[in-house]
Amino acid sequence: MTKISNPYVQRPAETQPLKLPDGFLDLLQQKRYSMSTIKIYSSYFSQFQEYFANYDLKQISTDQINSYIVELINNIGISASQQNQRINAIKFYYEKVLGRTKAYYNVERPKKERKLPTVLSKHEVNLLLNITGNLKHKCILTTIYSSGLRRSELINLKVEDIDSTRRLIRITGAKGKKDRHTLLSEKLILLLREYYKAYRPKVWLFEGQKGGKYSTTSVAKIVRSAVIKAGIQKHVTPHCLRHSFATHLLEQGTNLRYIQEILGHEDPKTTQIYTRVATNELSKIRSPLDDFD
Repeated sequence: MTKISNPYVQRPAETQPLKLPDGFLDLLQQKRYSMSTIKIYSSYFSQFQEYFANYDLKQISTDQINSYIVELINNIGISASQQNQRINAIKFYYEKVLGRTKAYYNVERPKKERKLPTVLSKHEVNLLLNITGNLKHKCILTTIYSSGLRRSELINLKVEDIDSTRRLIRITGAKGKKDRHTLLSEKLILLLREYYKAYRPKVWLFEGQKGGKYSTTSVAKIVRSAVIKAGIQKHVTPHCLRHSFATHLLEQGTNLRYIQEILGHEDPKTTQIYTRVATNELSKIRSPLDDFD
C-alpha cells in the first residue's frame, strides 16, 4: 500500500495516472451517469487504485477498504459527503463492474450531516433580481428562482421547453434521469419574451457568447455578483434560489407533495427539510421574554 497523499494536490505533469479497470468508464456511461459523477467516480477510484497499487483489486478485503477510508478521514479530513462519494465509487466497481452482491461489500457510512439550507427572504430575492441590470442575467436568476431549477437543469433548457400557453417548463434528463414539468411564472413569460427578441437563442434557451450551452461557472458568477451588489451577507449559491423557491411555496401554503413533484425529489424526506426553515408558523410564536416588564 502506498501512503495517502492529499488528493487535492495536482499530480506532476510527468506522472501518468493508473488506467481505470476495464468496463468502469463504459458502464458509467451506459448507465447514463452525469458527467460530473463520472469525473468524481473516476478520480476517486483512481486514487483507490494508487493506494492499492501492489495488490490485485479483486482480492482486496472489506477490512482493507475500511482501513483505507478511515485513513482518508484521519489523515486528510475528508467530509462526510466526500466519504460517501468515495464509497459509492468503490461499490460501483465491486458491485456493478464485477457483478458482486451487495452483501460482499459493507463499508460503514457516515451519518449524513443535516445542515439547514441557506434561504433568502422574498425581499432579498426581489433585491437580487431588481439589482441585476443585464437582461440575460436577470432572466437566468429569475428562471432559477421562479421555477425552482437546479443549475444543470437551467443550462440544459431548450427554447422548445418553454410552454407559455400552459405556463409550464419541461425539464428533461434531470437528476435521476426523470423528466418533469415545473412552474412558468406569468412575469417570467414577459421577461423571456423580451429576452428572446433581444438575443434570439437558437437551441439552448441560454447560450454562451460563442453559442452552445451557458456554463455553470458563469451562472455562479452572476449570482455572486448580484449578491455583492445587493449587500447580502449570506453565503448564496445558485442552489440557494431553488431552496428559497421551495421554502416560499411552503410558507404560502402549498402542499408538500406538490413541492416534491415540482422540485423533482424522489424521496419525500428530501423535501421535508424545508419545513425546518419555513418561518410562517414559527414567526407567530411569541417569546415569553416579550411578556416581561
